Amino acid sequence: MESILKVENLSHRYTSTWAIRDINFQIERHGVVGLLGSNGAGKSTTMNIIAGVLSQTEGTVLINGIDKQKDRLLAKRQLGFLPQTPPLHMDFTVREYLTYAAGLRYVEKKHIPKSVDIAMDKCGIAHFSHRLIRNLSGGYRQRVGIAQSIIHNPALVIMDEPTNGLDPNQIIEARKLIREIGEQHTVLLSSHVLNEISILCRDIIMIEGGRIVFSDSMDAFNNYLKPQSVLMHMDQMPAEHALKAIEGVQRVQYLSNRQCRVYFTGGAEITERLIAASVRENWRLQEIQLEKSLLDDVFKQLSTQNKRVN
Repeated sequence: MESILKVENLSHRYTSTWAIRDINFQIERHGVVGLLGSNGAGKSTTMNIIAGVLSQTEGTVLINGIDKQKDRLLAKRQLGFLPQTPPLHMDFTVREYLTYAAGLRYVEKKHIPKSVDIAMDKCGIAHFSHRLIRNLSGGYRQRVGIAQSIIHNPALVIMDEPTNGLDPNQIIEARKLIREIGEQHTVLLSSHVLNEISILCRDIIMIEGGRIVFSDSMDAFNNYLKPQSVLMHMDQMPAEHALKAIEGVQRVQYLSNRQCRVYFTGGAEITERLIAASVRENWRLQEIQLEKSLLDDVFKQLSTQNKRVN
């Protein structure tokens, strides 16, 4: 099977400093794959090279089997790109802008109206087709940005921090849309937020210090995460044995007479079990907050391990 994306020995240098060095990975099927890294790790450089915004110093990028350096135009036709700030023209209507984007993507003129309709339907913006983009909310502007990235039905869609700056409801809707796009396209999604990657992605590629330190499934990555915890604020604080009787609870740390931290194993459904127990036992739960493992600790652990291997 031909890889949808294959990156070989990719390196890029700014003056005397290497931003990325010997990056190697490949993606062979549809779905959402996460590119995770702390700020300055090299993920944006990697994505910009794949998208054709930047030319690499060394290495090869193959998109649907096409070498980006040898046939840049044909390779670009295989991909869609949503940068962190969507490239929108605020004085265009949604339909005008997507028609313009389709032309830029070399969609045949006779097929442009249908391509625009399909993209608008997929992204849930058909009812705003004649509205000026400047009059849309942030969430719908993001949908227009996603629509332009799939207007030409590309094999690969690259998204850089696609939920950044959205409110919680908009984030939920954007995640749903990204998952749906991943069913028909390969999506490479960049983020420095672990929670975003873990919710959306089946596989993860992690870059730190310009090098890949992890490339595997999310299940394999979860082995590196420390036990998660939940911060609870209750008016009637239960005894430790009552909390530990709840499935998944490992230990309890009391912070005050009304606040405690509960460490657990398993999925985030622990919050549902804790809320149900509070209602049943009248603990009068006022606030519950799921705490994630520190991503910096995971980066450090994997980076150290990678150095030992190399």
